[in-house]
Amino acid sequence: MKNYTEEELGWNSFLENQLSAFPSTFVAGRISSENKNNYRLLLPGVGEVMAECTGKLLFNALDKSELPKVGDWVLVTYFPDENKALIMELLERRNTLSRKVAGEITEAQVMATHVDKVLIVQGLDDNFNLNRLIRSMVLVRECGIIPLIVLNKADLITDMDAYLNPIQEHLGDVKVMVLSALNDQGLEPLENEINAGETLVLLGSSGAGKSTLLNRLLGEQTVTTGAVRAGDAKGRHTTTRREMHILPNGGILIDTPGTRELQLLSTKDSLTETFDQISELAYDCRYKDCTHTVEAGCAVLEALDDGVIPELAYENYLKLRNEDAYMESRTDQKAFLEKKAQDKKLHKQIRNIYKSRKQR
Repeated sequence: MKNYTEEELGWNSFLENQLSAFPSTFVAGRISSENKNNYRLLLPGVGEVMAECTGKLLFNALDKSELPKVGDWVLVTYFPDENKALIMELLERRNTLSRKVAGEITEAQVMATHVDKVLIVQGLDDNFNLNRLIRSMVLVRECGIIPLIVLNKADLITDMDAYLNPIQEHLGDVKVMVLSALNDQGLEPLENEINAGETLVLLGSSGAGKSTLLNRLLGEQTVTTGAVRAGDAKGRHTTTRREMHILPNGGILIDTPGTRELQLLSTKDSLTETFDQISELAYDCRYKDCTHTVEAGCAVLEALDDGVIPELAYENYLKLRNEDAYMESRTDQKAFLEKKAQDKKLHKQIRNIYKSRKQR
């Protein structure tokens, strides 16, 4: 494997400014993939190294999201004789691409960190799903990352407007690129969006053609690809873990397993941005606390009746807003229970102190 420089791996001033707080003997590296008990680390000037966390780092992490993830920059002690490293510190993240973990647990699953752009990939077959596309846009914008929509398998369709018009109607001026990775067509506009030192993430369900697209961008058959089922265009997860790849043009691309469901953590800011038309109309509602569902004088409902707002956009807005309200209540409840447990532990410690003093 090539020995990359810090700049080729995405090093910048945000990271450089953090170094003064740590011993100069530590070496900076970037997590390229995560295994069950260790990590693959790209160490500038060295190459790929296996690394493990110190016990202190593991003990101090409140949950899994505070441990190193793909894309993270870490400070390590490097042992050249064994070509291994010990992760001493996790540098502050500029941003994270996160979703809620599956199930009832209110916890973030970090998909990647230090991300500049996300390529939301959908295939122009039965894989295409406008609702999932809207949800993906909300997720990416909530994380403060630039979204780019990539419509793959363009060779399968003849009426492109049937896909582009609904996207423009619901999502506005988001950048959309149409291509066929399998036939190596239309890749140039996408390649022009990938700059040296920038980190991008491939996001999409299985069967969208992410692995084929990655191979085209790498210029070689590095990643295994799989066929999709003819009935529903769903594919097997040929990508089984998140992994970082360095592209020939110097860009950094993180591949992710297929995501058929994206559960959101918080959506307030991104709802306003994604559904900007509804947000602007809401200012003209008669009541400040209008729910846009039953109130008289609701500008949003009036626009819906007049056909100004698409019904699908309105339905998605309400669904995601309700989901956000639910997640906020779950988060508040979790915070309350954690504080209650901490208070209980503190009171127990105080009682033990008084008890030990009386026994003296």
